Amino acid sequence: MRPKDLNPWDSPRAFYGTELRRKREEAGLSQEELGALVFCSGAYIGLMESATRRPTKEMAKLLDAALHTDGILTRMCEAMEQASQHAEYFRLAAELEAMASAIFHWTPMVVPGLLQTPAYTRALTRAGRPFASEEDVEHNVSTRRERAKLLDGPTAPELWCILHESALRIPVGGAEVMREQLAHICELANSGAVVVQLLPFDAGPLPLMHASVKVMAFTDAPPVVYLEAAHSGQLLDSPALVASYFKAYDLARAVALSPTASLAMIQAAMEDYAA
Repeated sequence: MRPKDLNPWDSPRAFYGTELRRKREEAGLSQEELGALVFCSGAYIGLMESATRRPTKEMAKLLDAALHTDGILTRMCEAMEQASQHAEYFRLAAELEAMASAIFHWTPMVVPGLLQTPAYTRALTRAGRPFASEEDVEHNVSTRRERAKLLDGPTAPELWCILHESALRIPVGGAEVMREQLAHICELANSGAVVVQLLPFDAGPLPLMHASVKVMAFTDAPPVVYLEAAHSGQLLDSPALVASYFKAYDLARAVALSPTASLAMIQAAMEDYAA
């Protein structure tokens, strides 16, 4: 979407993009000139102005300093962050996930969030945060279920998930929860909502063993990579790094089982939990 076509009342991000463009033009700067002042490309300024990207708080501070806007862009950025239902480290990644045309996800130990059932999410959250209140746990469950709605409808992204066999064998929540979770994955795969591949234990080591990796592609913007650990995350948009992760994902995809064989293994694991 071009900035001149942007309706500022569509969303807080659209309002931010509109205001950024107005402040830049008032300062008599081109996108390239402003980008040089805040250490990014003019194209990235354009992505923020078109609401395709929301700036980080650090970028907003640089923009305020370059445009002499007395902190307004930073305060708007903070307001958008506070309105989000997600953890601070995941907020921008969640926005981009909802805008992606294709998502390529690898998880080494657990089922990806977009594929989780409420019971699985609840058990996983409780295991990772044993002192969390019931309210906090249920908030995490409802937020994750809300995210999963992006798989519904004609605008759903193409979703490709590679899971390690560990995700099938670690009994999160017990046998009943795992049976339901694995059945849900099979249902999503059979419906065409996701392509699932498994890396069995005997596949050996691979470049992505260290963390959960999500590569997100867009129709009108460069791809990004999101790396996530238990209580932190990092968004990468460097073209060289993104290309490296794409290559690593392709290597994992090449050694993984086929989608058909992967579903057969998931179904076999499901039957094991029924025993």
